[in-house]
Amino acid sequence: MWASEIFFHLPSLFLSDFAGGDVNATAEASCGSAEALQRPVAKAGISSPRYHGFSRAAPSPDPAQAGKAFSHPRVFMAEDIFYWLALSLTPGVGSILIKRLLDRFGTPEAVFRAPLKELLKIEGLGEKGAGVIRKGPSEKAVKRELSLLEKTGGKVVISRDDDYPKRLKDIYDPPALLYLRGELKKEDALAVAIVGSRKTSAYGREITERIGEDLARHGVTVVSGMARGIDSVAHKGALQGGGRTIAVLGCGVDVIYPSENRNLFRQIIERGAVLSEFPMGSPPEAGHFPRRNRIISGLCMGVVIVQASAESGSLITAGYALEQGRDVFAVPGNVGAEGSRGTNQLIKEGAKLVESSEDILEEILPQWRREGETVPKAETAVPSLTEAEKILCGLLSETPLHIDAIIRESRLDPGSVSSLLLNLELKGLISQWPGKCFTKKM
Repeated sequence: MWASEIFFHLPSLFLSDFAGGDVNATAEASCGSAEALQRPVAKAGISSPRYHGFSRAAPSPDPAQAGKAFSHPRVFMAEDIFYWLALSLTPGVGSILIKRLLDRFGTPEAVFRAPLKELLKIEGLGEKGAGVIRKGPSEKAVKRELSLLEKTGGKVVISRDDDYPKRLKDIYDPPALLYLRGELKKEDALAVAIVGSRKTSAYGREITERIGEDLARHGVTVVSGMARGIDSVAHKGALQGGGRTIAVLGCGVDVIYPSENRNLFRQIIERGAVLSEFPMGSPPEAGHFPRRNRIISGLCMGVVIVQASAESGSLITAGYALEQGRDVFAVPGNVGAEGSRGTNQLIKEGAKLVESSEDILEEILPQWRREGETVPKAETAVPSLTEAEKILCGLLSETPLHIDAIIRESRLDPGSVSSLLLNLELKGLISQWPGKCFTKKM
């Protein structure tokens, strides 16, 4: 159960219809059918301890009005979510300003209650922004968001929830909240982004699909932006691999863009998540996509760039990845081809050249292990060992053995040994330790 999951139902959950008695009785009196409200009420988590006591309106931002009845209905919801949504919808207040405000005042509610002179101390806010905040939260705007969320089965995840992605929370300017359709899971922390050009070649589509599918088979969540071209192919590859995929949008989660991705959109919701920091109904404006890109890289351990021109927006994602301390990978393209100049330049500047998913896995899996996590097994059945894999397994024990010793004793060529060891590690049969040493899992 998401700590901040909100489901809105009109008009039954207005305070004016709620007298503090039984929820179902109130719903029946309001809408004429308790059955119609059974799903929204249950999903709102009313029986959860965190939601106990929320049978009243969220308090007014004006302390003098605290405890007084409102002249118009107020949405029945957890107080903190009301203020989180209200703050995120405040014009001119973006993620960085919200972070500074919360660092200073603690909670969104406290931000709205703060005196003007205290608000003016916040770097970058200014008199105009402070004045907007002092006007108080917009109940109308919050109600609209919740109504649209209910219609789409959406959710809100705030940055202080345990379910908010940890990697994203650690970037410089994390979104204060995420609009979500589908489900985020703990295993999504092992994620890799694949992004690239909207104009693709057969080569780009083929390698993107293969990498996305292979990563998914090995338990890696594939993240992209659901744009035309490479992004869409990356999502499709992950779905074909039986794994999870996350689409980060440059519009609201109720807006399908591009429209031809309607079926893909639904599949991603069923097998992963669609998320955005932009309010419901937000159109796919050009200025949204650079901001969207920092979320794509922020969710992941690494970013793979496929077919990017020198001016490609995917290079912005690579730049964010570097700022956030993520690995950057690039698939090489034809020398001189316009659609390959960006990726080839990244490789010149130090991005790791990628020919297959193994090039990515050998970088991120040791980091994943250092974080104290176990390498997930592929969801597909583990194939039987080849003769060469059996030889390597026979050489390994609980005592770490260096790769040079494995090469020497197995009498196999170094390239084959590296590939075989990676395969055995992905199958969960061996472990790699610092210094290129390996042990068998007992």
